Amino acid sequence: MSAAAVSALGVTALWLLVSLPALAGIALCVTGRRANLAAVPVSLGTAGLTVAMAFVVASVRPSVEVPFVAGARFGLAVDGLSAGIVPTVAVITLMVLVFAAAEGTESPARFHGLMLIFAAAVAVTATATTIPALLFAWEIMGAMSYALIGFRWREDHRVGAGLTAFITTRFGDLGLYLAAGAALAGGAGLGLADLAAAPSPWRHIIAAGILMAAFGKAAQLPFSFWLSRAMEGPSPVSALLHSAAMVAMGGYLLLRLAPLLEVTGWAATTTAWVGALTALLLGAVAVAQQDLKQLLAASTAAQLGFVVLAAGVGSAAGGTTHLIAHASTKALLFLAAGAWLAALGTKQLPALRGAARRWPLVGVTFAVGALSLAGIAPLALWATKDQLLAGALETSTALYVVGLAAAALAAAYAGKALIIVWSHPLANARDEYDTEQRGTRHIGAWERVPLTVLAAGAALLGVLALPPVGDWVRGVLGAESDPRPGGFELVGSAILALLVLGLVAWKRTPRPSWAANWLGLERATRVVFVDPVLLVSQRLAHFDDAVLDRGIHTAARTALRGARRLGWFDDHGLDAAVTAAARGSIVTGSAAAWADTDGVDAAVEAIAGTARRFGMIARRPQTGQLHQYYAQITVVLAAAVILLLVLLLPVMR
Repeated sequence: MSAAAVSALGVTALWLLVSLPALAGIALCVTGRRANLAAVPVSLGTAGLTVAMAFVVASVRPSVEVPFVAGARFGLAVDGLSAGIVPTVAVITLMVLVFAAAEGTESPARFHGLMLIFAAAVAVTATATTIPALLFAWEIMGAMSYALIGFRWREDHRVGAGLTAFITTRFGDLGLYLAAGAALAGGAGLGLADLAAAPSPWRHIIAAGILMAAFGKAAQLPFSFWLSRAMEGPSPVSALLHSAAMVAMGGYLLLRLAPLLEVTGWAATTTAWVGALTALLLGAVAVAQQDLKQLLAASTAAQLGFVVLAAGVGSAAGGTTHLIAHASTKALLFLAAGAWLAALGTKQLPALRGAARRWPLVGVTFAVGALSLAGIAPLALWATKDQLLAGALETSTALYVVGLAAAALAAAYAGKALIIVWSHPLANARDEYDTEQRGTRHIGAWERVPLTVLAAGAALLGVLALPPVGDWVRGVLGAESDPRPGGFELVGSAILALLVLGLVAWKRTPRPSWAANWLGLERATRVVFVDPVLLVSQRLAHFDDAVLDRGIHTAARTALRGARRLGWFDDHGLDAAVTAAARGSIVTGSAAAWADTDGVDAAVEAIAGTARRFGMIARRPQTGQLHQYYAQITVVLAAAVILLLVLLLPVMR
């Protein structure tokens, strides 16, 4: 096949990669209940074709740019970094959809449609080369996460959880718009590869916006708490969203823009420390959890902390391989937790004692995932974690120590979950079942197939960080100079994980009370942001009612009284005068009557009408709907930011 034919094939595959799941998902959502019977075949067929397209683009590495909006292009491309991520996302999506199809979901057309649109948005995010393409996908990804977390919309607490996740990540997403504005103002253009060349101070503003958006999506401190609320979504949603999709894309964006972080200096250091502290503190949160999905959620933020740390220290190979290995490991663990939740009706760890013994295949695959998460050699996350920690060691000894402590906590929380599910069940275990939903007491064969495939990934993907495969991966990523872990580091971390695992098995794992409630981050957010906003809203509403509305009503009443008095004066004064004048002069009387009708009366009526219109306009925004107030505040803030940029632009030049 000629080079031109290969290039055309790659471009076609790239467009199919992003458009096929999007179109299929939209069709399923629009068709609704009428497509319920066809939803699973369409979904699995589309996901299978997407996997094929992902491997084609990973080998051909196509790129494409098309006009999008004035002054900006929509660019997609596959390079060494996205060549590893895109197939990972596609395979994980297929496995999750197979599990969801076997488990069965309500409204299958809507569920599979939303999942496919979500996967398409992730594919665009992973291949975007311009800020418009990234923003387009980033927004859709956030909207789909809201719809999927609150999928069971009849239950208010699930919809509220989706809203919390959406608002929190949306707040972080404002950073992308800030970065886009700064890129335009600084003349750097909207290409992601060009951002590092932006002049000062614009590149610092761009970096700050990127960090804000990435930390929000990756659930890094201080945004981590939304991940806890996201556990209200169906288990397949958790498996995709928290393994290879939205949360992973926050870390991926930082790996993609690592050159920008490096040239600013402070951004790289901030990124590394935020990642390290998130890995450490959210590891403590995971240890404190008694709910299996909450434990896995906290561990997701902690493990993404390692990826963020890698981006901060410039370890592209370590961050990328850890992201890929973590995707397979975490999808496996979430699906196993979902299988037990569906079968036993609970995800509380005390009630899951003996669950692995009851379904041995599920228990074995869960054990592979948990041991990989713990960093046990030679499983996947052992070598990938050490590779990125080698970069931390070269940058800062303190960073390395914090990262190593976070790795020890990973062994603690993974070991805690593993030991509980393999323990002998309590005599009254059945009393703890069906507390969250009615269990089926059954895990089907097709639900176990994805677990087996993902367990193989959790066991074997560590080769991506070890010679000779690791050397090839470094070449693909252009990261040949990245630090490599020595034998001492590899053996030392493996021994540390075994020691912590043995300690957890020998002695009950402590539950740090200060970490059980996710460090109080949600409460702090409510106190610092939500309550003040609500208070200001209430005060503004009171000011509106007591001052603006009263003033408008007073003005209207004054105008009406004035109109009545003018009318009385008209009847008793002007009319009499006109009559008297008419007796003396018909011409003078006619002129006075005209002045009365078309002058005074018209003016009075115009004043009253204007007052009424202003009153109606002032009432329109006062709907009592919180989200409309948020929208008004957002518009005002956006206008203020634009005005500020307009005022500062001549000064900065």
